[in-house]
Amino acid sequence: MQQKAQKISILGATGSIGKSTIDVISRHPDLFSVFALTANNNIELLLQQAHLCSPEYVVIANPKQFQQAKKLFSEQQLKCEVLAGHEALVQVACAPDVDVVMAAIVGAAGLLPTLAAVKAGKKVLLANKESLVMSGDLFIQAANEYNAQLLPIDSEHNAIFQCLPADFKYGDLCSSGISKILLTGSGGPFLNTPIDDLHQVTPDQACAHPNWDMGRKISVDSATMMNKGLEFIEARWLFGLEATDIEVVLHPQSIIHSMVQYLDGSVIAQMGNPDMRTPIAHALAYPERIESGVPPLDFKQLADFSFTEPEIARYPNLELAMQASNAGQYATTTLNAANEVAVAAFLQGQIGFMQIAQVNNECLQQTSTHNLESIEAVLESDKTARRLSASIIDNLSRTELQKVGS
Repeated sequence: MQQKAQKISILGATGSIGKSTIDVISRHPDLFSVFALTANNNIELLLQQAHLCSPEYVVIANPKQFQQAKKLFSEQQLKCEVLAGHEALVQVACAPDVDVVMAAIVGAAGLLPTLAAVKAGKKVLLANKESLVMSGDLFIQAANEYNAQLLPIDSEHNAIFQCLPADFKYGDLCSSGISKILLTGSGGPFLNTPIDDLHQVTPDQACAHPNWDMGRKISVDSATMMNKGLEFIEARWLFGLEATDIEVVLHPQSIIHSMVQYLDGSVIAQMGNPDMRTPIAHALAYPERIESGVPPLDFKQLADFSFTEPEIARYPNLELAMQASNAGQYATTTLNAANEVAVAAFLQGQIGFMQIAQVNNECLQQTSTHNLESIEAVLESDKTARRLSASIIDNLSRTELQKVGS
C-alpha cells in the first residue's frame, strides 16, 4: 500500500533554504505535498512557486503587500488561499493537516511560528537558528513537552547529527564515547584578507561567499563568522553541550561539514558537496534516504583539505557569541538582536564592516543581566536590544560625520 504523502509548510519559501526545499520535494511528489508557502515581500517568486507546488495556502508576512498579492494570485486563477501577517505564519505552522514544517525564516521573525509548530507537535526541520539562540531553554522544553521532532538543517548541525551514535543521550557525550564536537566553518570570503583591510570591505564583497549560495544577511554573518557563533550556541542547545565540548575549526573547502571526535581517537566526519539540498533531503526523509539532486563527491577532483584555528582579531563576533553562550539566555538574545540591526546598517552603508562587532559588543556591555522565563520576556529583551543597538549605530554615524567635518 502506497504511503500517504506528507504535507509540508515551508516558512521562508523564497529564501535560499526555501528554494532548495522546493527543489528536493519536487523530485518526490509521491512523498511530499505542499500545504503552505510563506514569504516576507517577494510576491513574484512566491507566485512562481505556487504554480509549481499548488499549495493550499500562501502567506505574505508583510501585511502591506496583502492586497497586491491577493490581486496577483486571483489574476493567475490559483486556487490557494492568500493570507497575510505574522498570525497567518503561526496558523500555517501549526495547522492540523501539516506533518512537516520547514522553519527557514531568517532572524528573530521566525521564532513565534517555529515555536508554534513545536507546540503543535510537528516534525520541525530547523533552519532558523535564531529560535534556539533567542529562547534555547524554553524551546527545548516545549519540544520535549509536546513531543515535537527537531531535525537540524544547518549543514554543520545536520552533519553532527549524522555522526552521532544512534543511542546518543542528550547532553551526555561520555556515555556515548564522545570526547568533542568539531564544528567546521569556511572562514568566509576574508579568510586571507589582511586584517587592516577589513575596515574597507563593501557589502557586495561581504556577500560574495566562496562556497555557499546564501541570502545577504547570512552571507555577512558568514564573513564575520557570527554565523558560526550562532551555530555554536545552537549546537549547545540541540545536543545539550557545554562550551568546552565544542571546538570551531576552519575548513575553507567546505567539504567536511562537521565532525565528532570519539574517546578512542576515531573521528567521524560527514562530507559532501556544499549544497543545502543534502541536509534538507536527509531531514525530510529521516530515517530513510532519498535523492536530493546533489552530485556525489568526486574524490579524484579534491586537491586539498586544510584546517586552521580561527583568529579572534579577524573574527571578533565569534568570540562574542561564545562569551554570550556562557553568560546566559539574555546575552544570546541581546547579541542576536544587536547583530541583526548592525548587519542591516552595514548593508545600507551606515556603518563599516568591522563596526558590526563593535555595535554587538557595546550592546552586550550596556545590557544588564536579567532572566528570561517566558517567550514574552524573550521578545521584550529582543526589542530592547534592537533599540539600544540602533542608538549605538546613530552615535557611531554622528561620530564619523564629525570626523569628516573636522
